[in-house]
Amino acid sequence: MVRISEEKLKELIKNKIHKAGLTEEHAAGVADVLAHADMRGYHSHGAMRVEYYAERIAKGGITHNPKFEFKKTGPASGIFEGDNGVGHVAAIKGMEEAIKLAKESGIAVVGMKHISHSGALSYFVDQAAREDLIGISMCQSDPMVVPYGGAEPYYGTNPIAFAAPGKDGQIVTFDMATTVQAWGKILHARSKKESIPEGWAVDENGAPATDPFAVKALLPIAGPKGYGLMLMVDVLSGILLGLPYGKHVSSMYADLTKGRDLGQLHIVIDPAKFTDIESFKEHLSASMQELNDSKPAEGYDMVNWPGQRSAAREEKNRENGVEIVDDVYNYLVSDVVHNNKYDHKDPFAE
Repeated sequence: MVRISEEKLKELIKNKIHKAGLTEEHAAGVADVLAHADMRGYHSHGAMRVEYYAERIAKGGITHNPKFEFKKTGPASGIFEGDNGVGHVAAIKGMEEAIKLAKESGIAVVGMKHISHSGALSYFVDQAAREDLIGISMCQSDPMVVPYGGAEPYYGTNPIAFAAPGKDGQIVTFDMATTVQAWGKILHARSKKESIPEGWAVDENGAPATDPFAVKALLPIAGPKGYGLMLMVDVLSGILLGLPYGKHVSSMYADLTKGRDLGQLHIVIDPAKFTDIESFKEHLSASMQELNDSKPAEGYDMVNWPGQRSAAREEKNRENGVEIVDDVYNYLVSDVVHNNKYDHKDPFAE
């Protein structure tokens, strides 16, 4: 493992993505989102993803200089056309539009369509929370999950995230896949040559898999409940936006020369349109403190509010630097744009 500063990590990611073909502005946007993930301990969505993005960018599967366009479709709704540009930047800009609309109307619903993979959703909902707003975001992903009662993949990990502001800069955040674990967690286990817990995934025969290299499908969280959430996310970020859905969502690896045409939905609520904003923040912070003061179960030191541990990791990593796996770091500092290792792989490629 190599420990580097947040600033150095952003610089390395930006340089690699820019070298692959994106503008400096868009490369910097990607670097912000990926570094955010690493700083909070979500390494599955951090620097380890850079080489995949670089290969897709270099091969034309992400538009280098996209024609982004935002169009209001109602007093509190809009569509952000991504032109198959980099999803991280499209989602950032889409959230900026949603924030403006929410401040005007009290609520906003903005769909991003025809974008690439956008990374950790917590980044975007935190954008809203820093503006004293509530943020919700969800997006499609390629089919990797067996539906409840099924034996072959149909939905993606279809994540959803939420953030709300408390006092003194506190933010409650959760960012979750609707699977027991995100696919990126499997990739992270592979990069570290570690096994995964039983119950995360299944092999080609539908049997529980603990070898991350044997995984052929993921499992929905809480069985039928996670399955229902997957459907909800697919409807709101796919069918609602007139995009491919379910098993028709494009594969991350099938053809890196083509855009993925993915969808994402932001929902932003202004608490000030419903209650006193300072009262809202005070009550949320009081709730956070009450959770911390709750009696912990055996084996736990305390009850954490959602996002508390990741916020603590971010603060620690900001002081001491963040650890990056050797292979990832060596790639970032090399002159190589990519090693042609992802194109035309199956969805469960390394």
